[in-house]
Amino acid sequence: MGACCTCQRGQKFEGKNHHNHRHNHNGEQKEAEDDHQSIVRRGDLGANVRLSGFSKFVSMYSQQGKKGINQDAMTVWENFGGQKGMFFCGVFDGHGPSGHKVARYIRDSLPSKISSSKMISTKNIRCDAEKEDESDNPIFAAWKDKFLKSFKEMDEELERDGSIESYCSGTTAVTLVKQGEHLIVGNLGDSRAIICTRDEKNELVAKQLTVDLKPNLPAEYERIKSCEGRVMAMEEEPSIYRVWMPDQDCPGLAMARAFGDFCLKDFGLISVPELYYRKLTEKDEFVVLATDGISTSHEAAIPDTFWPMLGQEVDSEFRLWDVLSNDEVIRIVATARKRSIAAKLVVHHAVKAWKYKYPCAKVDDCAVVCLFLKRQKPLLTKSLSEVTELSLNYTPNSKIDDGLDTLLNYQLKEEKDPNVATDDHKKSSSRHARYLSRRKSAVNF
Repeated sequence: MGACCTCQRGQKFEGKNHHNHRHNHNGEQKEAEDDHQSIVRRGDLGANVRLSGFSKFVSMYSQQGKKGINQDAMTVWENFGGQKGMFFCGVFDGHGPSGHKVARYIRDSLPSKISSSKMISTKNIRCDAEKEDESDNPIFAAWKDKFLKSFKEMDEELERDGSIESYCSGTTAVTLVKQGEHLIVGNLGDSRAIICTRDEKNELVAKQLTVDLKPNLPAEYERIKSCEGRVMAMEEEPSIYRVWMPDQDCPGLAMARAFGDFCLKDFGLISVPELYYRKLTEKDEFVVLATDGISTSHEAAIPDTFWPMLGQEVDSEFRLWDVLSNDEVIRIVATARKRSIAAKLVVHHAVKAWKYKYPCAKVDDCAVVCLFLKRQKPLLTKSLSEVTELSLNYTPNSKIDDGLDTLLNYQLKEEKDPNVATDDHKKSSSRHARYLSRRKSAVNF
């Protein structure tokens, strides 16, 4: 989502960004001879850190929308933790007035935090070679503890950092670590990870690795309700459920878990990731991580009280995953003539599909990371024109399940719950007081 200003956190990245592309009639790029285009720096323990571009096993692409600064962020750490062939990948979808700052803060700090403690060695852990599930898997258990601890500490550090407004701003995070044949995925929010694998007929199929953590999921809803937060949809968007404070019609967050958004942390929003494990086999080809990223004008349904602090255009945001199915995404990646352009092709086809279905559509921020699990070889021979035709024939659900991530100062048409005491929200007053004190020296939006 767009924002009004820019901020680059962390150390200055060194490296060259050699963009020397020519486009053919299919929208594909003929790349320069350099097969390692990207901004690269050295991370902890000698890891190669990429924020864009590609390498032998990675394709990354982020497209800025039309509403301001790109609030999406992404990173890939190769030789993560100092272990050759080990990867950390992450995409982060910021939201709120300072969502871009929060997304970059997490992007730059979370991998270091995960790798700062002693790395897990698979040589020292005996694991059933036939076991693919996460249950009773000591390797997954060790990584799970590391992820949970790191996410908790990361959110606490974000709250203490007075240079970033995170009271009504935050970010999702879908991350993974690949260590040999072990794949661990940590998800916070509604971005998504999928894997391309082969079925019993040796055909490529997509499997979703994460669950979109929306507020109306039963477990998420019950947790938020038990903390006296409210989950409800607006009259104008009956299919989009949002999280609201007990006695205020804000902020209207369209996800159940996130970094930041501390105005909701006492009312059921959490920064605890869902962890998933997969033991990789020869049938697995690549993994795709992606944020949302396509928006269409929806002025009739969206009141002009949205984003009053930013003065943004009135739009309703939809997700890449609403116009491209999981199977279509893996076909686009598998048919790319070069791995280096795979991520960009996913965005290209998503944009094309939206423009075909919604003539008034415009592109919002989107970030895609493709991690290839094997050395390059042909996967599919189907032409890109055939894949494009598949995308245009795909019919999404009539009720899109995503909208603007956060609403500010929206007046809900509903009566107060008589069971919610007026002073129950006092437990968050200290956070609110700290937020107000920070705002005194901040720019008035």
